[in-house]
Amino acid sequence: MEMTRTRPSLFGEIAHGLGFWTDRSAVHEAAAQGRALQLQQLIEGGAAVNHVAIDSITPLHEACIQGQTQCVRLLLEAGAQVDARNIDGSTPLCDACAAGSVECVKLLLEYRATVNPPLFTFSPLHEACMGGNSDCVQLMIDHGAFMEAHDCHYGTPLHVSCAMQHYDCAKVLLKAGANVNAAKLHETALHHAAKTKSVGLIDLLVEFGGNVYARDNMNKKAIQYTSVGSTTYLCLEFYESTPLSLQQISRVAVRGSLGRRAREVVSKLNLPNRIIRFLSYMPPPDIEIE
Repeated sequence: MEMTRTRPSLFGEIAHGLGFWTDRSAVHEAAAQGRALQLQQLIEGGAAVNHVAIDSITPLHEACIQGQTQCVRLLLEAGAQVDARNIDGSTPLCDACAAGSVECVKLLLEYRATVNPPLFTFSPLHEACMGGNSDCVQLMIDHGAFMEAHDCHYGTPLHVSCAMQHYDCAKVLLKAGANVNAAKLHETALHHAAKTKSVGLIDLLVEFGGNVYARDNMNKKAIQYTSVGSTTYLCLEFYESTPLSLQQISRVAVRGSLGRRAREVVSKLNLPNRIIRFLSYMPPPDIEIE
């Protein structure tokens, strides 16, 4: 299933051009366009920084979706509501993650933006994965984002990453301990990887313990969403017919038991560096030859 989302900024741009946004303020305009000096003058002149336009969009939403870091700072310093919700329930942090603006995300977190807002739709982490913004994904995870947050339509952030073919985001999630076999209507991330014909993602998911035999609510395995003889079909056929090595089984078991604590705990184990690197999905150390 193809996932598309209309960002508030795009709608605003179109609607404003047609004159629909009669309640859109000069503060919204300055924030969206990154006109920091004008924004500062408006704020000093007493303009409301929490003015709500159509669809409940605030100037802070506008600045974040456009990645206007300087404007975000000015708005937050002037008392902008860091967790304001638009009509979809999205917060400025959701918009900053969608835009891939690491600096905006850092600013919002500095002002105590809620990392896991109670939403029935995309969380900030989902948004970062949808946009393919792996740096934002890592930043959100480092600040305690729920990797198993479940959107009613799309599933977990890992589902989104695989459906959108964002390999780097999927890898960040998996290395941080995301559940590789989390299911939405029994559909796993591996099903998404098969549907998008992404051999790289299939390899990655299997490496982290993806179950090639898992069936969705249509009683289909991932391989059944590929064309017989295709590269993805042959890849999944190989994994179905080839048992995992004892090393791989051990690594998956260790990391599965540790969950998101794996990164921290594994590095502290009293084991040879080569084994630590293997458990951490890091390349083996270079062998120095004298």
